[in-house]
Amino acid sequence: MQRLILKSLYVVAWLKYPKLRRDLRYFIRDNYYCKLVQGRYVIRDYILKKKYKIISYQGEFDQELRYVIPFAYWHYLNGTLQKTISAQSTKEFYFFSPDHEERFKKRVWTESYGHYDVPNMTHSNSYSFQNWAQVPFKAHYKNDIFVFNKPILVIANKYNIEWDQPPINFLDIPTLDRIIRTYASKYQIIYNRPLPSQIVEDNSETMSLHEHSWLRKTYPDVLLMDDLFARYHPSVVNNYNHLQLMVYANCSHFISMHGVRLPWPVALAAKTLSCRTQIGGTSTPSTNTKPFSRNCLGQQFCTPAIGMRFSPF
Repeated sequence: MQRLILKSLYVVAWLKYPKLRRDLRYFIRDNYYCKLVQGRYVIRDYILKKKYKIISYQGEFDQELRYVIPFAYWHYLNGTLQKTISAQSTKEFYFFSPDHEERFKKRVWTESYGHYDVPNMTHSNSYSFQNWAQVPFKAHYKNDIFVFNKPILVIANKYNIEWDQPPINFLDIPTLDRIIRTYASKYQIIYNRPLPSQIVEDNSETMSLHEHSWLRKTYPDVLLMDDLFARYHPSVVNNYNHLQLMVYANCSHFISMHGVRLPWPVALAAKTLSCRTQIGGTSTPSTNTKPFSRNCLGQQFCTPAIGMRFSPF
């Protein structure tokens, strides 16, 4: 029955988006099916309203932050959340959960393709926010520890294997140099690129960009999240994710690479300048990195994430 429904929904996606690439229609089809699956729980969610929902997720962190955690928070507000299960070092994301288990030591990036129990899984231009609630990370983790003389500007970077290829989408050292020279006088810059030992990885292996030592030597006033972790763990923060939540809660300005780093500031309703790499020929991808402002998750997701009006780099 499921296979038949999925085939029928693919036809619907094809009729609605006839010019869209065939493989992309599968994402839309899957999101249609996710919405249908929620119909099974109408009585439990809206009539009985007893704690029953156990939400387990081992997939990509991007989808978890955008879809799974807000779905769990909706059930918490609804009074129907019983338990959440995720990867290690995620307890702080599910601070509202009555019972959170950190079960998984590694993420499986393909899990989201068959994870139909949560609305809005995989990539799609069609989302439902009926069972979705924005988690108040900023209000919950705002603190007096990470406060400085100037407002914080977080540069969130990444440098990892992408789609089984070498790193494509990242801020290289020359680009970082231009950003810091432009904004260091106005902001307390905090640089964040988690190391493999600090997060739970999936198939996207984290590579070495060698920028940390360069930053310490060239821009000693720039704070590295890695150094903050060494200083405040475990006395203040339980893990690297906890540190990110506390720092990000005190920050309203971000420059973030498009991808897994971007949903962080959007989830905290912060002004964000997102960057992506334009790939051309065999040249170094990051040399063509250009900033662009947009709300990557759609206007309905988080209206305050309107893009920061920085000067062109």
